[in-house]
Amino acid sequence: MAGVRSLLLLLLVFQSGCLGFRSPLSVFKRFKETTRSFSNECLGNSRPVTPIDSSDFALDIRMPGVTPKQSDTYFCMSMRLPTDEEAFVIDFKPHASMDTVHHMLLFGCNMPSSTGSYWFCDEGTCIDKANILYAWARNAPPTRLPKGVGFRVGGETGSKYFVLQVHYGDISAFRDDHKDCSGVSLHLTRLPQPLIAGMYLMMSVDTVIPPGEKVVNSDISCHYNNYPMHVFAYRVHTHHLGKVVSGYRVRNGQWTLIGRQSPQLPQAFYPVEHPIDVSFGDILAARCVFTGEGRTEATHIGGTSNDEMCNLYIMYYMEAKHAVSFMTCTQNVALDMFRNIPPEANIPIPVKSDMVMMHGHHKETENKDKTSLLQQPKEGEVLEQDFHVEEALDWPGIYLLPGQVSGVALDPKNNLVIFHRGDHVWDANSFDSMFVYQQRGLGPIEEDTILVIDPNNASVLQSSGKNLFYLPHGLSVDKDGNYWVTDVALHQVFKLDANSKEGPVLVLGRSMQPGSDQNHFCQPTDVAVDPDTGTIYVSDGYCNSRIVQFSPSGKFITQWGEETSGSSPKPGQFSIPHSLALVPHLGQLCVADRENGRIQCFRMDTKEFVREIKHAAFGRNVFAISYIPGLLFAVNGKPYFGDQEAVQGFVMNFSSGDIIDIFKPVRKHFDMPHDIAASEDGTVYVGDAHTNTVWKFTSTGKMEHRSVKKAGIEVQEIKESEAVETKMENTPASSELQKMQEKQKLIKEPDSGVPVVLLTTLLVIPVVVLLAIAIFIRWKKSRAFGGKGSGGLNLGNFFASRKGYSRKGFDRLSTEGSDQEKEEDDGSESEEEYSAPLPAAAPSSS
Repeated sequence: MAGVRSLLLLLLVFQSGCLGFRSPLSVFKRFKETTRSFSNECLGNSRPVTPIDSSDFALDIRMPGVTPKQSDTYFCMSMRLPTDEEAFVIDFKPHASMDTVHHMLLFGCNMPSSTGSYWFCDEGTCIDKANILYAWARNAPPTRLPKGVGFRVGGETGSKYFVLQVHYGDISAFRDDHKDCSGVSLHLTRLPQPLIAGMYLMMSVDTVIPPGEKVVNSDISCHYNNYPMHVFAYRVHTHHLGKVVSGYRVRNGQWTLIGRQSPQLPQAFYPVEHPIDVSFGDILAARCVFTGEGRTEATHIGGTSNDEMCNLYIMYYMEAKHAVSFMTCTQNVALDMFRNIPPEANIPIPVKSDMVMMHGHHKETENKDKTSLLQQPKEGEVLEQDFHVEEALDWPGIYLLPGQVSGVALDPKNNLVIFHRGDHVWDANSFDSMFVYQQRGLGPIEEDTILVIDPNNASVLQSSGKNLFYLPHGLSVDKDGNYWVTDVALHQVFKLDANSKEGPVLVLGRSMQPGSDQNHFCQPTDVAVDPDTGTIYVSDGYCNSRIVQFSPSGKFITQWGEETSGSSPKPGQFSIPHSLALVPHLGQLCVADRENGRIQCFRMDTKEFVREIKHAAFGRNVFAISYIPGLLFAVNGKPYFGDQEAVQGFVMNFSSGDIIDIFKPVRKHFDMPHDIAASEDGTVYVGDAHTNTVWKFTSTGKMEHRSVKKAGIEVQEIKESEAVETKMENTPASSELQKMQEKQKLIKEPDSGVPVVLLTTLLVIPVVVLLAIAIFIRWKKSRAFGGKGSGGLNLGNFFASRKGYSRKGFDRLSTEGSDQEKEEDDGSESEEEYSAPLPAAAPSSS
């Protein structure tokens, strides 16, 4: 029965495509004009076939002067291929106005549903299977065929007819009863093409959406067992309940995005961002995310507006000798694989009300359905599904132990890139009061400072950066794989070719010269490069409080930002802009405003402040941030003495700014997590400048947990793991996080028979005795030298004066000397907590 049902549903798709609203009189209304006569108002060519040369010709497929009388009307018309010989469609040219036409689809088939000049599409598109060749929609890009690629038509196996479907959305433009001749012109050739275009349809046949269910996933997957195909466009399709549809190629466990789109947007074919090949043995996977909210009955797969569909159309080309014009997938052969689907697949795409796609399958659509289309989720909103990040305990990368890890990033191949300081450290002796580096005599770092690491086994694939840097800091990788790094000792920014051992491709700033004009930096921290324009953004830095913008060639364009004044920093004020993250599709640049403990986002075009993300759980520092579609990742800094916030990582819903997960390592611990990099599959890397460690975290569905609602706070109750017992804080309501932590500290351990008060007393007594001894020794020393007191006892200085003891936790964390630290076990004083106010910046020098 399942096989029969699948066959019937496939037939339904082929015959109906995307049908118009059904009129009760439609079965009696067929328009039988036998000649093609365009209205004088139409500009179309009355001759549908136009020779181009001896082998090529144009075919003009147009509506024959129609006037829709109701909004959301679907009209279809057909045209027979003017030759019985094999031909190839190599280009499309649309003729439509966004004022009158919502979208157009062009199908190929052997027999249309009607022989009239045009008809209501709810009568069907084709009697046999209908293969989509082209789609045009307002506010969507047109379909383009790559050079040398064509759709095979005619001959023994190709389509004999073309069927044009036009959806007229808002008919207010037809109040004057004018005629419409929208359509598409095809360029065809009789010359055989080396590459043949085809369609791969992924479709769910058995999804059931329970009424009221907030999130329902429909997953499809099939093994690809054919000759290689090359994907160049995709189209998604659901009805009203669909939120987002995503398609992937899965090869050796690696998920590569084919396309991801809202089915409520115009359902044209969208070009893939990067060419994707699919080979024998790969798996093609797709997920449709639905909601059952607003429905009182279960929703099944079907052809009416009260039913649903989950379709992904993949447009591809193959070598002509192996070409297959149409393939389908209606199963889910890899159920468990979807535990590792990239988190973006669960993130809806925002839809503006004027771009909403109306789904005309039946005229029975309720007003509430139309209203629900307008209530689209905000950009990046994560549906309430489990999303959890935990350390990859089998990853050996934490044992690499390079120098101080200042930067981490991912290259285009998804390899991890590390920027470290070798045997150099940033301590109190590194700079003078004017921020001039004082340890030039050490020379540059003599080992490779940039390491390319295999993300699976942590082996070093490549290394570079020897004898170039003194104190490395920020690292980013652009879309072409170039490295962009900053050096706080040199006060410079460098662009490096990843495949070249020669010097930098581009250098910004003056070597060893701090400053604040267009040609100088003062301890720059990070770089971001716009993938579309190549525009360069530099966060500058420790002794400047600004973001500087340069052209791709390094020409200064502008800067913005100022030093924080007062206890309540204003938008655009910075206290160490420490890390940058681009949000390209929104045109935003986000900044980790480190010492203000917040994230600020700005429009890249106008530099206008957009929003601030700040949580009590951050504490007083946000060191680094990283963005993937819909999600923002961050790490904070060590708490001030008396503060309760832990050093940890955060996953946030970018749209709302809410924390949806908090993570820490199991092996070792965060001390100074200095940079973070996230990939679109949910893998996260954190580099720690104090422990000289890089951790790998992965998003996983393997940890068993359930969500419990209590007092408006979602608490993740995690079952004990088999080998390691780890406490994970997964509280999205960050404003309540500190209260919850404090409550947890007051809870007595269940197996302890000793009262908390008694334990506290026993712990406090030695501390009091130690303090008394310290005060007595200090008093005796002062008396012995006959001098005045130093203004009171500084516990941080007292303990730091003892060999092997760090000042950490006593003095205020540095607001300027961010990376001034040494390894914990080197027995020397760490200067990370250096808190003396900095003098004014040095005057600019040329």
